Parts: sequence; C-alpha cells; structure tokens
Amino acid sequence: MLTKIYFPRLIIPVSTVIVNLVDFLISFVILFGLMIWYHFTPSWSILFLPLFLFLAKLTSLGAGIYVAALNVKYRDFKYIVPFVVQFGLYVSPVGFSSNVVPDKWRLLYSINPMVGIIDGFRWSILGGDSHIFLPGMIISIAFIFFLFIFGILYFRKTEKSFADII
Repeated sequence: MLTKIYFPRLIIPVSTVIVNLVDFLISFVILFGLMIWYHFTPSWSILFLPLFLFLAKLTSLGAGIYVAALNVKYRDFKYIVPFVVQFGLYVSPVGFSSNVVPDKWRLLYSINPMVGIIDGFRWSILGGDSHIFLPGMIISIAFIFFLFIFGILYFRKTEKSFADII
C-alpha cells in the first residue's frame, strides 16, 4: 500500500503528536478547573503559555520524527526508546526546580530542551517565585529548532527507503 498510492509519510509520526496535544488540552482544562476550585489566579505570565506549548510541540515533533525514521531503519531501536525516555525524565526538572542545579552547570544543563520548556511552563502558570534562566532558555530554544530541523531532514532523507524496509 505504501508503494501503490502516495500519501505524506510524515503524517504518521505527526498524528501521534496531535493525539497527545489533545490529551494535553484535556488535562489543561482539568488544571483550569482546579485553579478555579482553589481560587488560584495566574499572573500575566500565563499569556506566554501558548509559546511554551508551541516549543513543546516542536520538541516532540522533532524527536518523534527522528525516532520514527530510526525505528523503521533499525527495528531494535524501539527497545531503546523507553530507556531514553525514562532517562530524560530524570534529567529534566519535572519533580524539582532547575534552580537546584549549580550555576556553573546551568548552561550545560540547558542543552536538554525540556529544561527550558518545563521552566517556562512553571513560570507561565505559577509565576511568583519561579523564574526563567534566560541564557538557558536561549540554548534550549536553539536546540529545539536544531532537533526539529534535523529530525525532518533525516526523515525526508530516509523515507524513500521505507517501503523497501517495511
């Protein structure tokens, strides 16, 4: 079927990201309900939330497209992905603030694109004491765009051989 009709093969990994975006939006509605229930009023920084959502979408698209291409080319790659995702969870500031990272390691830590995104979400929703480390955010954004462009280029380069491999 892949060789008989043409359809953009990029739709397959992008559809996964769109499904997870809908899941995020449902979770955000629940968060908004909890904010109303607990009488929490977000600050003006909530206006930046769509920017951080866009950056999260670019990151997941870039990584997802790259991993999808690797998974088609190397079948055993799907066994490595859960370990990489779990390792990424531990090195991203999900359960802790990135303020606990010493200042001399902060720029290196910001190479992880999720650091800027998670810090941005935390600052955007909670405001207050949370803040954004601007040099780290710039590094995270640069790495996000690099990951997105590299993922698309690698996918486009290898998609011609997908039908032969599958």
